[in-house]
Amino acid sequence: MISPIKWRNDLLGRAALNEDELDRAAQIIKRGGLVAFPTETVYGLGANALDVDAVARIFAVKRRPLASPLIVHVDGEAMARTLTSDWPDRAHLLATRFWPGPLTLVLKKAEIVPDLVTAGLDSVGVRVPAHPVALELIRRAGVPIAAPSANRFTEVSPTTAAHVRESLGDSVDMILDSGPTQVGIESTVASLRRDPPVVLRPGMISQEQLEEATGVEWEQEQDVPQVMESPGQHARHYAPRTPLYLFQSRGELPTGKGMIINLPEECQAFAAKLYAALHQADKEGWDWIGVNEPPDKPEWAGIRDRLRRASKAKD
Repeated sequence: MISPIKWRNDLLGRAALNEDELDRAAQIIKRGGLVAFPTETVYGLGANALDVDAVARIFAVKRRPLASPLIVHVDGEAMARTLTSDWPDRAHLLATRFWPGPLTLVLKKAEIVPDLVTAGLDSVGVRVPAHPVALELIRRAGVPIAAPSANRFTEVSPTTAAHVRESLGDSVDMILDSGPTQVGIESTVASLRRDPPVVLRPGMISQEQLEEATGVEWEQEQDVPQVMESPGQHARHYAPRTPLYLFQSRGELPTGKGMIINLPEECQAFAAKLYAALHQADKEGWDWIGVNEPPDKPEWAGIRDRLRRASKAKD
């Protein structure tokens, strides 16, 4: 089982933060600018979630369709409640159990949340990141921060500051570099708007863990819903430029010169290294990249989801 408490303790024990950089980053957020910053999952491209013009810059820089909602990062349950018009007991239960951590809760939004953030939907996704830099940035800025992954839309998410620079260049006002992220894939997105509740995007907090925490059965969202309440629901996503293939065994390989990436057999270590390995292989000029398909087990659901979408051929 994955322990959110382990993530929290490991991350909060890291080296002291650079006060000047954090203050400068917070001022940029307050002025409507963009800051790329680390979370425990991937690096996010952050802007004041209540500033429509700032949020519009996120979409422009990422080349992201307006129909894809953003996740809003907050520093705790109290701030999350200000962004929602309904906070059921189940939300409090999950926040207490898994925050700070890689779980996004989708709830009915409050009027203060701009429609641009939520793709015009009446719901908003909120989470508390388990990273000291992310939490301190939110606290110093004093506002909730909308932050999708800091990369071009549908490409491989960044797990280092270097990945952000390679993808977005100088279109970001500031990048806070705190080394590689720990979890390595994006958060689980859980909708509490439906009954039974639904996992919209699997992640490293599994459906099994959500069911254990709430005492009810959850459903899994369809692969490509007509209305996307969560990021990461497009058929092709998280994809390198080089064609990616999943192998169930070392059978017939694609033509041309390719590279099969060998990743750890343990799921947390696999997730932590996956995107960095894809970034590196993508730069090396292979004709194709291969990854052995992970086990079909609950704790691997988020990884399997990312790989399945990343290996989807371009239309």
